[in-house]
Amino acid sequence: MKIVVTGSLGHISKPLTQELVQKGHSVTVISRKAERIKAIETLGAQAAIGTMEDVGFLTTAFNGADVVYVMEALAYGSFFDKNLDFIEANTQMGLNYKQAIDQSGVKQVVHLSSIGAHTNKGTGILKFHYNVENILKELPDNVAIKFMRPVGFYYNMYQYIQSIKTQGAIIQNYGGDEKEPWVSPLDIAAVIAEEIELPFEGRKIRNIASDEVSPNEIAGTLGEAIGKPDLKWFVISDEQMLSGLKATGMNPKTAQGFVKMNAARRTGTLYQDYYKNKPAFGKVKLADFAKEFAVVFNQE
Repeated sequence: MKIVVTGSLGHISKPLTQELVQKGHSVTVISRKAERIKAIETLGAQAAIGTMEDVGFLTTAFNGADVVYVMEALAYGSFFDKNLDFIEANTQMGLNYKQAIDQSGVKQVVHLSSIGAHTNKGTGILKFHYNVENILKELPDNVAIKFMRPVGFYYNMYQYIQSIKTQGAIIQNYGGDEKEPWVSPLDIAAVIAEEIELPFEGRKIRNIASDEVSPNEIAGTLGEAIGKPDLKWFVISDEQMLSGLKATGMNPKTAQGFVKMNAARRTGTLYQDYYKNKPAFGKVKLADFAKEFAVVFNQE
């Protein structure tokens, strides 16, 4: 099949491209950066250089594809752009995808959504996933769409490194012994590759997870990996969390979105649909990720 992959050579798109090429598919990878062309071609794929904001470019890139895999990915540093409305910018990207899919005539779409996309209430920064899912659902009925909803990515734990090094603890506005799901991008890529080769019909939602662990278990596992077996996870108030994120230079509205997202983890709102449609776990466990975490921790 001819498959178009957005997301350049990111954490999901690169292993996805590798697997699809290995399975004999013709893959085109969309990237913003021309300097990625060689790396993309080395994987056995073709490169299409342009932006998600350019509907004409997207339409041309999608033309003739059997399947397109779309995800919202803003440029690095967008969290700190004081002039950017993060939810609005990602929602606009969904509108661009919808227009390009419609104009190109693509009939099979895989969309990287997220846990929390089941509601537009109380999920903070994740609200744009709800928005984009509903935008894509406006496409004609003969366009089959698979919405992939992964849970929190392991690599988001890299944000804990700074507080571990400066304050000797993981500090968030949620915590405790309640288990929550996490996922590896490798497991997400594997599920997407699987879905691309399964029949497309109507609209499908699939949750994706690798493991379930509590915040306190995360502190223990990461602590062991970095040689700090007594590492603790401390819970602070929403107000303290918001103040801390603003102090790093994060866009205040974006910071509020992160705080609300974590609050949704604390109340369970974020996981309502997940526990109703709980998936089989992938292969990569927290203990596996902890080894990678330790390498990055010791490099910084």
